[in-house]
Amino acid sequence: MKASLRSVRIAPQKVNLIAKMVRGKPVPEAIAALERTNKKAARLLEGLVRSAMANAGHNDKQKPEEMIVKSLIVNKAQAYYRGVPMARGRQRIFRKFLSHVTLQLGYPEQEGEKPATKKRGQSASQNTKKTVQTEASTASKPKKPSGMKNTKTTTKTVPKASSAKGDSSSSSPALK
Repeated sequence: MKASLRSVRIAPQKVNLIAKMVRGKPVPEAIAALERTNKKAARLLEGLVRSAMANAGHNDKQKPEEMIVKSLIVNKAQAYYRGVPMARGRQRIFRKFLSHVTLQLGYPEQEGEKPATKKRGQSASQNTKKTVQTEASTASKPKKPSGMKNTKTTTKTVPKASSAKGDSSSSSPALK
């Protein structure tokens, strides 16, 4: 079951510190932990968990005591821009952040069961298709080593030039 808070006047970083405590815990344990925490974010999340419990009990006829906190997402909302006056008529701007908080309760999964993960846009028959190579198809093609390329190498022989005594190819003519 879901519950959400929109545009709450508290910074997302502060709410996320308390949200880490609660994620994945059973609902009664989460409520107990939030009641003992002395933070504004704990009061907000406690009310949100209680709201999700009420939604689960009233709307879906489920037992919220057996549920766990499946997901608790804290997002940044818009920011209020405020300022403090400075010297020479200037103003130092600072922002006051708001938060969006979304909570989802669910039942813990059994240890033996794995959730069925299916890629978007594929049916079950597309997930089970596998390519099978037969011996005939692999035997007809000769295997090449993976590092080899089909390039021709040519070698060119260059005759050695004879060096005569009068040949000054090694020294420059400007130095003579």
